[in-house]
Amino acid sequence: MLAQETTSTPNAKLTVILPAFNEEPFVASVIEKTKQTLSQWSQSWEVIVVDDGSTDRTAQIAADASVKILRHDENLGYGASIRDGIKAADGEWIAILDADGSYDPSLLLELLECLPQYDQVNGARNSEQGSLKFLRTPTKWAIRRLAEWVSGRKIPDLNTGFKVFKRNIAMRYLWVLPEGFSCSTSLTLAFLCNGYRVKYIAIPYRKREGKSKFHPVRDTLNYILTIIRMMTFFRPLRIFLPLAFAFGGIAVIKGLFSIFTSESGLHDADVILAVAAVLIFSLGLLADLIVSQKR
Repeated sequence: MLAQETTSTPNAKLTVILPAFNEEPFVASVIEKTKQTLSQWSQSWEVIVVDDGSTDRTAQIAADASVKILRHDENLGYGASIRDGIKAADGEWIAILDADGSYDPSLLLELLECLPQYDQVNGARNSEQGSLKFLRTPTKWAIRRLAEWVSGRKIPDLNTGFKVFKRNIAMRYLWVLPEGFSCSTSLTLAFLCNGYRVKYIAIPYRKREGKSKFHPVRDTLNYILTIIRMMTFFRPLRIFLPLAFAFGGIAVIKGLFSIFTSESGLHDADVILAVAAVLIFSLGLLADLIVSQKR
């Protein structure tokens, strides 16, 4: 269930979404710094705190700060908080940042300066501050390279949680946003894979206080699955063509081997591999046609 409290700002130019789960020690400071920063911006704005089923005083502190609050009765996940925040936003533009203080809200102004030339502006973190850095760094590098291959674009920071983007574009792709941390990755790839203008700005990143809610194994697997889904949704040939060529190559090599080494010539397996290559290639073309028509 989702409950909404306090007031909104009709026709706001910008909505800042702060997803929060048990961030009692930090949320007040982040809200205050965000409001101070936005007071220097010439356009209208609003702040939404999405309390994702917190068991501490996060929601009460946000209410005391006089911002719009969305409450989940239970912990649904980071992605669910972002989706609900986007739906409830009155702003033409959406900004998201974490409520744990790891991003400096004052950097919002630097991102906002890039509007409206770009459809999405991302803060690219200049360091890795998460736990298990010796595992996270190479894993995130490999995942980022996969995402760059899918999108055909250079991606300095794939899953940054500090970004500004156009709401009406994001609304078209809410259906691809998962409920976990890979929501940020999905938002980035949805814009990149569909030809929108995306910019990255280098920003400092602070190690969060308290315990991280990132699960290294589960959330890493979700990131990989997210990229595979995005390939299927927006760039299906990136999956089907390599598979088709792989099956086709194996079929040719195995077929030649059978012809030259077997008295009976081609085997059933050789024919099956060749047919599989043709079918996968045909499915890829059909999927690409469907995606092109939807786009």
